[in-house]
Amino acid sequence: MNSAHVLHRMVQADFLERARRYSFLLTLAGALYLGYGVATEKVWVVIGNGYRGVYNSAWIGAVMAVCCSTFLSLVGFYVVKNSVQCDTETRVGQILAATPMRKSFYAVAKMVSNFAVLASMVIVLMLAAVAMQLLHAEIKQVSIWKLWAPFLLIALPAMAITAALAVLFEMLPLLNGGVGNVVYFFVWTLGLAGSIQLGATEPTGIQLLFRSTRSALLKIDPNNKDSFSLTIGGTRAVRTFLWNGFDWTAPIVLSRVMWMYVAVGIALLASLFFHRFDPASELWRKKKRAELVIAPANGEMPQRPSTGSRSVQTAQLTPLAATRNSRFLQLVLCELRLMLKGQRWWWYAGAAGLLIGTLVSPSADAREGCLIAAWFWPILIWSQMGAREARYATQSLIFSSPRALPRQLPAIWMAGVLVAALAGAGAGVRLLMSDDWHGLLGWIAGALFIPSLALALGVWSGRSKAFEALYTVWWYIGPLHHTAGWDFMGTTPASSSSMAYILAAAALLATAYIGRRVRLGYA
Repeated sequence: MNSAHVLHRMVQADFLERARRYSFLLTLAGALYLGYGVATEKVWVVIGNGYRGVYNSAWIGAVMAVCCSTFLSLVGFYVVKNSVQCDTETRVGQILAATPMRKSFYAVAKMVSNFAVLASMVIVLMLAAVAMQLLHAEIKQVSIWKLWAPFLLIALPAMAITAALAVLFEMLPLLNGGVGNVVYFFVWTLGLAGSIQLGATEPTGIQLLFRSTRSALLKIDPNNKDSFSLTIGGTRAVRTFLWNGFDWTAPIVLSRVMWMYVAVGIALLASLFFHRFDPASELWRKKKRAELVIAPANGEMPQRPSTGSRSVQTAQLTPLAATRNSRFLQLVLCELRLMLKGQRWWWYAGAAGLLIGTLVSPSADAREGCLIAAWFWPILIWSQMGAREARYATQSLIFSSPRALPRQLPAIWMAGVLVAALAGAGAGVRLLMSDDWHGLLGWIAGALFIPSLALALGVWSGRSKAFEALYTVWWYIGPLHHTAGWDFMGTTPASSSSMAYILAAAALLATAYIGRRVRLGYA
């Protein structure tokens, strides 16, 4: 069997497995809605002194391709970042490890399969772009090359880089879990900011679009200022100009194709860190091997098993006394211990430092910054909520226990609320001491909303990745930048929506209840 055939089969299997997921359909729907927003003037690209291009094939194709490259390079990463993990969980990786397949080939194959998933979304958007122009464009005449060339030369190279970064993050020991899901958002943000320095060679195509449209606009308005903004529902452009598309010169085309080779290089770099599904080769992870100890039933001291003896001793379990007490508080404390289990000393030191900062900081801005950081620090703690049972395959044990739905689910939520309350206790005490009831209401709303969001996403998705990705973006847009309507912490009165988020917390808790009830029906 040749390598091309093996590559095709691996890509086909991964693609079919991803395309059947709800996350694939939701991401595709979001990308289509973004493209619809471009054609219906809900997503704006404003250049200079309030200009936008006339809605023709060149403008619709370019703006949709740039929106696609920026949106899918973020969301698409979380859609495809699970191929290596899936092979590990399904034991397919052990079968592949027994074959002569090289690590470099496996890494490149995973990159190609990720790229195939993202490229399929780009192809759907290419077809949708034709319909967008026929229905909503100001110039109905369709030029296929001007409409589709930005997708081929801008969006597809950006998807290749995203696919390769997903493989790299999965194969790096410290970034293959929840930490990598959080870190990638900041890498993506810094990448967009750094695209200004790269100029027209940056992968998203924003600078390429800006430079091309600016040169065309200067011929009409020599006094036009150098500015470019891509906004959703922002200030609309008031003037239009005719732009006939990119001048696809050989250097520009080569610079776009270059990113495809960069993606392959990233995948080959990732293969250097790939352990080939051999846990013994992960030197960074020190496993403690505990010796097997058999406890005799007669109350004597435990004895080490004899290597020469084959007798098996039967262990006797102490029967539980019948009780009608719910012990809900004890169940909450047990869930809290499970959440905090395995945290290192430096995690507790960081949480304690932020707690002290929110309590003793002299200025309101410093306390606000400490609270924002304090409610981001336990993100990997909250992301376990609702997903831990699926991750460790304990559904059959937990869901078969008496009153699992009315007892265990509220206990998980209460433990998450306790984590939020303890992490931000300093800010809550200061607000209470200063009689700032409006700020205290916002603090309560945040403490209720965060675990409710984590529980709902964990129950319905069965994984922690959904909360880690969504919460990071929400935290960045809302509390960190004080965006009105998005600030669930109520850090400033102008951006506070306390009652709305309290109601949202109740709705999310009800959603989690419904999701767990559905899971119980199939357990």
